[in-house]
Amino acid sequence: MSTYDERPWLELYGDQKADYELEFPSALDMFEAGLAADPDGVAIRYFDGVITRKELDELSDALAVGLLDRGFQPGDRLAVYLQNVPQFVICMVAAWKAGGLLVSINPMSRERELTYLLGDSGAKVLVALDDLYRDVGTNVVPDSPVELVLTTSGLDYQTRNDPRLFDGQRIEPGEGAEDFAAFIDKYRGQQPPPVELGLDDTAFLTYTSGTTGVPKGAMNTHRNVVFTAMVYRDFVRFQPGGEIFGIAPLFHITGLIGHIAISLLAPMPLILAFRFEPAVVLDALKEHRPTYTIGAITAFNALINHPDFTKDAFSSFTSVYSGGAPISPSAERAFETAAGIQVQNAYGLTETTSPMTANPFGAQPPVDETSGALSVGVPVPSTVVRIQGEDGADLPLGEIGEIVAKGPQVVAGYWQKPKETAEGIPNGSLHSGDVGFMNEDGWIFIVDRKKDMINASGYKVWPREVEDVLGEHPAVLEAAVVGVPDEKRGETVKAFVSLKSGASTTPEELIAHAKQRMAAYKYPRELVILDELPKTVTGKILRRELRE
Repeated sequence: MSTYDERPWLELYGDQKADYELEFPSALDMFEAGLAADPDGVAIRYFDGVITRKELDELSDALAVGLLDRGFQPGDRLAVYLQNVPQFVICMVAAWKAGGLLVSINPMSRERELTYLLGDSGAKVLVALDDLYRDVGTNVVPDSPVELVLTTSGLDYQTRNDPRLFDGQRIEPGEGAEDFAAFIDKYRGQQPPPVELGLDDTAFLTYTSGTTGVPKGAMNTHRNVVFTAMVYRDFVRFQPGGEIFGIAPLFHITGLIGHIAISLLAPMPLILAFRFEPAVVLDALKEHRPTYTIGAITAFNALINHPDFTKDAFSSFTSVYSGGAPISPSAERAFETAAGIQVQNAYGLTETTSPMTANPFGAQPPVDETSGALSVGVPVPSTVVRIQGEDGADLPLGEIGEIVAKGPQVVAGYWQKPKETAEGIPNGSLHSGDVGFMNEDGWIFIVDRKKDMINASGYKVWPREVEDVLGEHPAVLEAAVVGVPDEKRGETVKAFVSLKSGASTTPEELIAHAKQRMAAYKYPRELVILDELPKTVTGKILRRELRE
């Protein structure tokens, strides 16, 4: 037995269980238990709109009956091309009730990406926002497997029509599309026949970002969903009686699990605000007083640096977690100083259905003295995380290698890609592509992505470390570091930074700041100040775009 199998991190669990027994045989059963427990309780708040659990049940029943009436069969795929709107949750539950699965599509996807995702998933139904269908979908759907298109509006299920997000205009369904609300009304009051779903059935197809090759559809099973919802409820101490704020995009695994799945399980209200617009989010926090959220640190940075921010915005929270991108110690301190609450780390991937590690609630994660990295937590219950070398053998604690995870959250595989499944998830162990180490207590530290390592004159430079040092400068909001070709060194270090509102500095000053604090081969030789760093919709900084 290796050290990792002995799970040294269990000493940090306090009163937490080391292993979980799954409470439900499917995510649909999880939803139905929440419905039975509190039928009149609020399921979704959307600006001034409210949907109760009973209403969510009725809406999803009607949609499921309509889908079945139009030829949808068990195992079929329903694709959603939506922002953070109630229709997303209605579609998810309806897809399960019809025996199918949900395909979540990034609303920033354009024609090329939408064509690939609809084709690869074989989605039979597409539910899209009216403007996305008009601008992108109408050119893609005729040549796709999609047989039914339902379009919907961000204006539905509320009446406030915030002009910062909406122009107040509804768009009629385009050619080949039907209206979502009218479709549901047609079948209102009907119930679909009972459906048999098991823990090994696929609940979602979530697509990887495709940073290496084409995006792959991760098959998140009902087992994955029920287990990770329980992790969020119990391990991060979601307090009964509280409410969840949906800061992360719902199409992303963080939103699917850390927002929707936990709200169905708890059951607790989920607060949605269409998309991340800092001023709108700050207003929603003050209006609805949520108690829990999880999102990217870049989103939290945008909130605390917004002119409208006051500490009061986070005064109702009992638990704030960050996932999607590592947090630097300076970012953690800045958030706690501004918001008055600790932002706690969690780490996972699409293929681990969100969390594989998390900060035990209330614990202070250590900072590695050598790299300056803040720990991303310890493995969550029922999960073993190992650090392995290039040969696939476990490395001793403290040594740097690839982070490999095995547990009930690891996906069954990649959709119709047996070769990629065998390579990336051999024997159910996910090879993350992230490089890091575990200390003797079981805390995990991410050093970087394997592919982002810079080789400068034979020395390894991990961008993360340089970014964290630049982030300590008082003028710097965000930093990203990449390797660029260099005649003498092979590769050299180039940095891109954005500045806090009202701050000023020069590239020379920032390079000098880094040079003072790190080995000569590490500090950036070039530095560019940008208004804003390019990011994914989930808040991850796109080093790839900067490199190009």
